[in-house]
Amino acid sequence: MSAPVAVSGQGRGTPTGIAFVDCELKGAAPPEGQPRRREVVFNGKHIKTVDVHAHCAIPEAMSLLERKADRPGLLMADTSLADRIRAMDEQGIDVEALSINPYWYGADRDLAAEVIRIQNEKLAEISAAQPDRFVAFATIALQHPDLAAEQLQDGVKKYGLRGASVGGSVNGEELADPKFHPFWAKAEELDVLVFLHPQGTAELARRVTGNGGLDNTIGNPLETTIALSHLIFEGTLDRFPGLKLCAAHGGGYLPSYAGRSDAIGLTFPDRYKALKKRPTEYLRQLYFDTLIFTPEALRHLVAETGPSQLMLGTDYPYPWTKTSVDHILATPELTDEERIAMLGGNAVRLLGIED
Repeated sequence: MSAPVAVSGQGRGTPTGIAFVDCELKGAAPPEGQPRRREVVFNGKHIKTVDVHAHCAIPEAMSLLERKADRPGLLMADTSLADRIRAMDEQGIDVEALSINPYWYGADRDLAAEVIRIQNEKLAEISAAQPDRFVAFATIALQHPDLAAEQLQDGVKKYGLRGASVGGSVNGEELADPKFHPFWAKAEELDVLVFLHPQGTAELARRVTGNGGLDNTIGNPLETTIALSHLIFEGTLDRFPGLKLCAAHGGGYLPSYAGRSDAIGLTFPDRYKALKKRPTEYLRQLYFDTLIFTPEALRHLVAETGPSQLMLGTDYPYPWTKTSVDHILATPELTDEERIAMLGGNAVRLLGIED
C-alpha cells in the first residue's frame, strides 16, 4: 500500500496538514488496471473538490444543427463518461459542473427550443445517474431572452440543474444589452450561478490569425474582458446586484488591469457614467475560475477578488492543464482556508452540492 503524499507547513505559503490519499488507503482497492482515486485531505479531513469549468456535448442535440464535437472527450456516451471519471480520479476532482459552450445562438426559436430541451434533459440524466460526481448548468437560448428565462426556470425547477451557462456575447450583441434583462432578472430571482464562457472575438478575425492560435490564446480572454466590462459600466450589475456570475479563465484580462477601469472616471470624466461603486469593487461581486497559469497570477487574482470569489476550473477535456488542484495547493501566500475554499468550498455553497 502506497503512502499519501503529504505537505506540511504553517500559515501562509505551504499548505498545512494536507495529503493526497488514494482509495486504497480507505480500504477499497481499485479494480485491476484502474488508477487509484486521488483525494485531497487537510488535517485528516477529506476536502470535496469541485471543477466549475468542465465541458461536454450532446450529439443528438448537435445533429439538429449539423454540428459535430471537435474533441472526442466532449461526448457524454458511456465510454467517454467512464474515461472522464477515470481522469477526474487521477486529477483529484470529486465533482464536475458540466457546461456546454453555446453553438445554437443563430437558431430560430423553435429549433433552439428543441436543442435546449434535449440538452437539459440529458444533462439532468447524467447528473442523476452519477450524483456524487456530476452537476450541470442548464443551457439556454439567450438569443431569445424571454425563452431563455423560461428555460432557466425549467432547468432549475424541473430538471434540478444548478444554474446556467452562457457565451460572452450573443451574435455580436453585448450581454449588458437591456434586451437580456429578463434573463438576468430570472437568474437573480432563482439565486443561481451563471457560468460565462467566451465565444471568441469574431469581429477581430483578421487580426487573430497566424501562428499561436491567437483567436483562442488572446481572443477568448479578451471577449470575457469586454463582456464583464460592459456588465460593469452599463450598470447591469447595479441593476441586478444579487446576480451570481462566474467568468471562465480567471475573468480574462480584467482583474490584471482593473485599476485602469477606476482611472477612466478621473482622467476622462466625460466618458464615464456614474456607477454605484468603483469599477474595481465589482470584482468582489463576481466569481472566477482558477484557470490561469502561474502561482503569481493566482496570487494576484486572489488579491483583486478575494478567495471567496474563486473556484477551481480545468477546462476539461481541453488539455490546458491537468494540474488544476496542484496549482491551488502550490501557490504561495495562501492559507489552508483559502485553498479549501477555492478547491471546493465556494462551489459547494454556490451550486448546492452536498458536502
